[in-house]
This record gives sequence, C-alpha cells and structure tokens, in this order.
Amino acid sequence: MARQPLVAGRAEKLLGSAVVATAPVAGGDTATATKLRLSDGTTALMKTLPHAPADFFHTEARGLRWLAEVPGGAPTPEVLAVDDECLVLRWVEPGRQTAEAAADLGRGLAATHAAGAPAYGAPPGPSQGDGYIARLPLPNRTAPTWAEFYAVRRVLPYLKLARDRGAVTPDQAATVESVIGRLTGLVPEEGPARLHGDLWNGNVVWGADGVFLVDPAAYGGHREVDLAMLALFGLPHLPKVIEAYHEVTPLADGWEDRVGLHQLFPLLVHACLFGGSYGARAATVAARYV
Repeated sequence: MARQPLVAGRAEKLLGSAVVATAPVAGGDTATATKLRLSDGTTALMKTLPHAPADFFHTEARGLRWLAEVPGGAPTPEVLAVDDECLVLRWVEPGRQTAEAAADLGRGLAATHAAGAPAYGAPPGPSQGDGYIARLPLPNRTAPTWAEFYAVRRVLPYLKLARDRGAVTPDQAATVESVIGRLTGLVPEEGPARLHGDLWNGNVVWGADGVFLVDPAAYGGHREVDLAMLALFGLPHLPKVIEAYHEVTPLADGWEDRVGLHQLFPLLVHACLFGGSYGARAATVAARYV
C-alpha cells in the first residue's frame, strides 16, 4: 500500500489518527472507495463522493447504525467517521462464501427485520426525511399500508423517471401501472420491518468474521423486499439463507409468488440508472400479475 496524501489527510482530520498507507478498492457505482491503514493498527474503508448532497453520507451512516443496533441482527461495519463528502467504516476482511455463513446471515436478517420500524417508510434517525438509493433520491414519506407505500413511494416515482429518461416504453410503463391497482389484493399486510432497502448481492460482504451488510437505503417496509432483492441478481447459498430465515420468522404463505412483485422497484431503479433491458424486464415481471 502506498499513501495518497489528499485522501490520507482528510481521513486523519476525521479520525484523529495518522494514516500510514492507502490503496484503491475496486467496485461501487456511486462513491470512490479507499482502504486505509492507520498508525494504531486499524484498517478502514473510506468512501468519498465530491459534491455529494449534504446529507448523503450522514443518511448512510444512520442506516448502518440503525441496522447494527439490533441484538443478533445481521451485522454492518462500524461507522468510524462521517462528514458531508465521505464516510469511514471499519474494514471487513474478506472471507469464504460458506453455507454456514449463509445460515448465519438468514437468522441475522430475520432478527433485523423483526426489530421493526415506526411506520412504512420511516427511516432511521431524527430527520425522518427522504433517503438515497445509489445516486437517486429515495422518497420516504410514510403511508398507512404497504400496498400504498410501495405504489406511491417505490414503484411509481421510478417508473416516471425511467419513462422520462427513455428507459421504458409507453407500453411497458402501462403494463407496470396496471399492477398498481391490484397491490392491495396481492400483498399481505404485516407490520413494517427494519429493512436494509438495497440488499442486492453486491451489498453483502462475506467477511472472515461473518457476513456484513453495506450500503443500505434503510427504511421501514415489507420484509419480502429485502429477500426479493437478494434473489434478483443471485446470492451464493441463497436457499440456505431462506431456510435459516424461516427458522426464526417464517414468511407468509405464497411469498415465492410475490418475489417478482417486489423486484419491480429495484428493476425500475436500475432502469433509471443504467437503462439497458431493465425497463423491459420490469414490464415482463409486471405482466405476471395482471
């Protein structure tokens, strides 16, 4: 590891400890990641994003802490420091993707969800404001039912943005919209769970000391959303995760049939961010429920 003076200097001001080495970390579509080695022996990960919204990293830090406060819940990296343009986390040493670790993740995620949230949409922290998913705003104004919240805060805003950006055709948008009126009959109501909110495979870190969840878009919602996102892009040992989850808190009957329904939101987010075939894929999934 070499030492990048500008990155190291910023980290030193936040942490109050000398940075002896830095190294770039690959991956991530939003922020730049750098590994830090501190003079006190700590290894950390620093995420930076110039000109980020003032609450961008503070919102992420609140989400990590909110998830971490659940006894026996799925762990998150410790937040070491945060300011308007960067976030410093304790480094997670990579480990093996084992069935045993997957089972631990399933049980921990069930405990995290069961800890609950004040309402559908309620984010962590005192601000109770909107959040972010990747670079996009994430509306979090609360709603009395999950069907209403999922429609007006998760599906329709990103469908409109995807349409405005040319990422879905009018016909594809109409197919997705046709599901909205049926949500009340399709999704069973449960109390709001404590969600990671952006739980795709890339935000699951298999560490030497367990599986850690990173980059949350945390809020109160239906627990099937996190599980549907895990399935969307594939997670090693996912059946083991689900099996262990069921041991703690079984899912409602028919949850497998609703996986696609709860994938509409992340598919539309990806359509907004990356275009490609994500809009068409969302329409194909929506057509199953029409």
